[in-house]
Amino acid sequence: MIVLITGANGFLGSAVVRRLTHCDLREIRCLVRPGSDRSRLASVIAESPESNIRLVEGTLANARSIEIALAGVDIVFHIAAGMTGSAADLFLSSVVASKNLLEALRCQARTRVVLISSFGVYGRPGSSSKSILTEETSLETMPERRDLYSFAKHRQEQLFWEYREVQHFPLVVLRPGVIYGPGGSEISSRVGLSAFGLFLHLGGNNLLPLSYVDNCADAVVLAGLSETADGQVFNVHDDDLPTCSQFLKRFRREVRRLRVLHLPFWFTRSLSGALLKYSIRSNGQLPPVLTPYKCDASWKGCRFNNSRLKALGWQQNVSTEDGLSRTFAAHREKVKQPKAQMPS
Repeated sequence: MIVLITGANGFLGSAVVRRLTHCDLREIRCLVRPGSDRSRLASVIAESPESNIRLVEGTLANARSIEIALAGVDIVFHIAAGMTGSAADLFLSSVVASKNLLEALRCQARTRVVLISSFGVYGRPGSSSKSILTEETSLETMPERRDLYSFAKHRQEQLFWEYREVQHFPLVVLRPGVIYGPGGSEISSRVGLSAFGLFLHLGGNNLLPLSYVDNCADAVVLAGLSETADGQVFNVHDDDLPTCSQFLKRFRREVRRLRVLHLPFWFTRSLSGALLKYSIRSNGQLPPVLTPYKCDASWKGCRFNNSRLKALGWQQNVSTEDGLSRTFAAHREKVKQPKAQMPS
């Protein structure tokens, strides 16, 4: 069996490649952009020098690159996606690139596709913080009002289901929560935001749907290789989830100190309403970055359920305690590293 991984250089992508080296595969093909940083993949290859990893240079913006990368492939793990940037950048990286891939797959109707989506595609599971987010929770009806990333991921996933209706290829979708680990970002926006030299703690005692990167990679590979997962969606998060407050308290103790301003949800939502009204009255002089809709989607809180993934056979191999310890230790070492000096 030949598998292709897009976004193989990335945080999750390289972990998936590492996990695939333990599977009995004919070839692990990685699509990498010319000139991109391949340090993560280099580490994986160094760990498994006998592995059948093959790097293919190209981009999802180039039809010929995609055609070469897809030749003879049985499974595509589509992990590549824009994470930051303007609306145009995110749309190009996540939606246009995905459409190029889907068009190329027209000639390979039986190639299985494993799409890495996001919790960001979901709407609110209910009005209460005790509501449970499952795979049956309705998707966002107005993702453009939430944030640019959620909008792009929502449209990306929608695109894959639309093409599947026509092309009938096997499709599995995984929606991870907050993927974390050594080498990842420090603090999720679900916990809060940095502004004016402060960290605005907005998540309060909401549960934080963490997914340690190796656990997430296990889920991706398990679902991708499963013969029974076709047409299904799986939420991906670990067990023993901390609250946002617990995560932040431990981060401040084990990584670095932060000047924190705790804002309760009722206050944040009231403030967002005032900011939105001012933005409207001022004809956009102050962009509505924080809105009531954004507050409800990001910081109202809910509970989570990963029972469908467990029914497939997934189990958490790295405990939440170990995952947090490893992650905070890596962040702490990075903080200690001296900053590069500017040339005189």
